[in-house]
Order: sequence, then C-alpha cells, then structure tokens
Amino acid sequence: MISAKRFLGPLILAAFGVTPMKCIRADTLYQTNPQGRPAVVQRDAIVVEEDSSSILLKHFELKERRVVQVRLSRGALDYSIVYSPPEARQQIVKIWKRFGYTAVVTDLDGKATTLYDAYLDFYPPGGRGSLLESVPPRTSFPILIEGGGADEVEFSKIDRIEFQGDLMQITLRNGQTIKARFLMPTDKPAETRILGITDQYNPASRDVFDFFLPLSRLKEIRFE
Repeated sequence: MISAKRFLGPLILAAFGVTPMKCIRADTLYQTNPQGRPAVVQRDAIVVEEDSSSILLKHFELKERRVVQVRLSRGALDYSIVYSPPEARQQIVKIWKRFGYTAVVTDLDGKATTLYDAYLDFYPPGGRGSLLESVPPRTSFPILIEGGGADEVEFSKIDRIEFQGDLMQITLRNGQTIKARFLMPTDKPAETRILGITDQYNPASRDVFDFFLPLSRLKEIRFE
C-alpha cells in the first residue's frame, strides 16, 4: 500500500494556495479497510492498466522528485478507482512538471530539448534489454573527480554540465567548476541515460518518460 505520507496533494494545495474543493485531481484509488469503509490510498495518480489481479499506475514521488510507476496487487481488500476526465489528467501532468527537475538537454548534433522531471537511469550497453533494476534511478551524478576523489552531485546543485567525450565539466550554482568522469554505480556493463517528460508527453502512456538519451550522446545539460 502507498503511504499517505507520500501524497503530493498537500504540497500541490500549498503551492497553489487553494482548497481541496478547488483542486483538479486525477485518478484516486481507494481500498476498503478491515472495518468495511473505503480509505484513500493514492490521489493525483494516473492509472494506465487494470485487470483482475493488479493495477498499474503513475504518480509523482516527492522524495525522488520524479514520476514513478507502481503496480498494486489486488488482495482480499480490493482497490476501487475513481477515474478523472482527460483534462484533469493533463492538468496533473502539468503539476508534476513543476515539482521535478527541469533541464535543457543538447545532443551532439546541437538539438536542444527541454525535459521536465529529469532523472538518470541505467540500461545494458547499447540500450539492449531491460533497464538494470538492481541499480536505482537517481537525480544526482556520481563522479570521479579529475586529480583524485569521488563525489555524488545532486541536480539541485548543478547549473550546467558540458561533455567532452567521457570528460565532464560541471559548473555548480555557486560558481565552482569541477572536471570529472561519470562514476558508474555498478560493476556490470551499463549505459547511463537521462530521461524525462517533454511537452508532447501523453498522460495515458505506460511510461514515466517520453524522451531519453545516453550520456555518451550529450553535448550539454543546463538545469533550470
């Protein structure tokens, strides 16, 4: 069950200064408690798949500052869903975009793309096969600093990253510049990608992103 502490709803209300009656919500999930009363287990979600055994949904995970996918197994205390209209789903995606990291990603050909709810994830080399579930996605860059030392730099501290082959020049928001190489957080062969949502993202999509690019194909990332 998804903890009520992870709801995005209260933060949305505070940010927009509105009461629950005025807030546009997307899909809401309920589960009957042992006393036979329905209890809310997730608001501001988008259910993308439902069958007799499970429910697949997306919601914004505030702690990780990104959109995540969750599959809930139906049990003795089954779930019920109040679905929202398409305009409410579009609205909730717009709200998700406000709370994640925004980055302008420029590829080696010079094409720039604005990403919302940006994060890093890891795949087998060349993108073949499924993502490496043993390596969690993150909103930070683990780095090996040129001249010695290792660190992990959060997106929130970075102004921009310029890529020169496997060398990165990281300019922090405080003006400090670091030259480093990406430090792969696994000893398995892997490809690191930056992923996120663009303005063309379809709320009904199973995926929590509609854009990805390996770091090896990047020229620059600028965080807003």
